[in-house]
Amino acid sequence: MGALLQSYFGEEGRRLPKLQFDYSQIRKAGEDLKTYGGKSSGPEPLIELHRTLSKRLDKEIGRRLSSTTIVDIFNMIGRCVIGIGNIRAAEIAFGEEDDEAFLDLKNYEVNPQRSAYGWTSNNSVFARIGMDYSKIAQRIAKSGEPGLAWLENMRHYGRMCDPRNDKDIKVKGGNPCLEQSLESYELCCLVETFPDRHATLEEFKRTLKFAYLYAKTVTLGRTHWAQTNRVMLRNRRIGCSVSGIAQFLSHHNLEELREWLDEGYHTVQHWDDIYSEWLCVPRSVKTTSVKPSGTVSLLAGATPGMHYPLGKYYIRRVRFQKDSDMLPALKRAGYHIEPCIGQEKTMVVVSFPACSGEKVTIQEDVSIFEQFSLAAFLQRYWADNQVSCTISFDPVTESKKITKCLDYFQYQLKGCAMLPRIKLDMFPQLPYESIDEATYKEMIKDLKPINWDVEDNIADEVVDGGV
Repeated sequence: MGALLQSYFGEEGRRLPKLQFDYSQIRKAGEDLKTYGGKSSGPEPLIELHRTLSKRLDKEIGRRLSSTTIVDIFNMIGRCVIGIGNIRAAEIAFGEEDDEAFLDLKNYEVNPQRSAYGWTSNNSVFARIGMDYSKIAQRIAKSGEPGLAWLENMRHYGRMCDPRNDKDIKVKGGNPCLEQSLESYELCCLVETFPDRHATLEEFKRTLKFAYLYAKTVTLGRTHWAQTNRVMLRNRRIGCSVSGIAQFLSHHNLEELREWLDEGYHTVQHWDDIYSEWLCVPRSVKTTSVKPSGTVSLLAGATPGMHYPLGKYYIRRVRFQKDSDMLPALKRAGYHIEPCIGQEKTMVVVSFPACSGEKVTIQEDVSIFEQFSLAAFLQRYWADNQVSCTISFDPVTESKKITKCLDYFQYQLKGCAMLPRIKLDMFPQLPYESIDEATYKEMIKDLKPINWDVEDNIADEVVDGGV
């Protein structure tokens, strides 16, 4: 990709000759990948990327690149990575709040061509304290974007209940879900804990010690990039996260959550004092965050991050490579497997029925203001990095409240995203789909424990997306 882009952007103001690529040395589709496991996708995703990107850049020759074109480049690359099937991609694009083209990146009426790849990134603006949010709120009400990142708060504060410290004055943005402040070239280092899975505060604090040790240990390693090593070794930034907050609040009151978070935070700082000195490395510039969570929360049977579940009962859909060695075991256990729409040749979708638990509040019962308040609460008492939050709202009754919420909470948050609640039948194979109790019981009645020990080849009916 670097060679292709360089051929367009040139060297020292001079465009280079158009390149022709030889794809013959790329593994054929279906061949084993020895290093990371899985199967090769073959050269087709890369060939398609080169074709579509060249076609896009050909139109821009002699013109100043717009923010739309720049994001297009990254989104096309992201789509290619996801299409390979063995790895995942996550992107965030930051723009200015007065860039109309950037604000409309997810408006597929304005940019219909972007619907093929625009979904690969979260797009956020750098918001200024005291700005007028009305123009942004109008966009959010329609598409949920852009998100907002308050650099001032990221740079000047840790937890919002603590005094200004300017520790992160060099921060330039964040990771794709915005739970970590990051300087240029900096990477995230995250670990997740589940307060609701602990009987006592002391038990939770013990878990935090080992979560901290895991994350801090990772910072002792090196990457392949000297620029990244310089900032990583200086900052030692980690993100000890909490998840399953909605479940915790179904069993405890808000004051108990405040106590657990505050004491937990100081526990992490205590161990960072001790072990940083013992390891002869700098203290971590920041240590705590709230990640959105996904697969990890599923493994723990927890609600993701600070978010309320879509419903008490729901389907969680997970995408697998078509020839994944996990599929035969899932098929034997009785899980529904079907071809992934739009990636039928390489991917399938497995549906997992799930239950959030008794007394857990669900999304439709929580107002936009309550969700903002919980995010601010976690930013105040736990996260010295950020709280990754996606605030869901009713587009009919709550759209007009967006501007007021942003006005009010801009002093308490470092970032946020929003998403209008939509009719689930508008899109097939959504990651989450709410279902009723009867549907849930019907889906689980014939499920069996997953047996990973049986060695067998992937059945043709599984590969073809059969149930």
